Amino acid sequence: MAPVVESRLRVRYGETDNMGVVYYANYLTYFEVGRTDYCRAMGIPYSEWEAAGVYMPVVEVRCRYKHSARYDDELLVRTSVSALTPYSMSFSYSIFKIPEERLLVHGYTRHGFCDSRGRLIREPQPFYGMLLELCEDSRLKGGVVDPSLHRA
Repeated sequence: MAPVVESRLRVRYGETDNMGVVYYANYLTYFEVGRTDYCRAMGIPYSEWEAAGVYMPVVEVRCRYKHSARYDDELLVRTSVSALTPYSMSFSYSIFKIPEERLLVHGYTRHGFCDSRGRLIREPQPFYGMLLELCEDSRLKGGVVDPSLHRA
């Protein structure tokens, strides 16, 4: 089973509209917080990826909004790897309001493994083997994303 990493954050005033509701695009920033914490928790901080010449641009994103977060809410972001191939990986996210753990948002991002010029890395990049070991779940081998994330 792929590990799940939890991140906690508090909604800042500047992330909300004039009614105190989180502006929808800020959830993508919360995804980034989860993704960064995930890589760090797995022992591969993103800074090490870039130092090794591997960049992970977002090539696809999906975000399903269930409920709104508001100014000063405390949020829990649960992040895991949902797909892994030698050329890309996908992260899944669920964002909850705490303490009641009400699901606010869920979604995913898919990232290509690219060099510093933005070209797809054709040979397996240096972190693929380590990631594959961390994500032993057979659903990930071959790059199949959890189909429940693709429901309308």
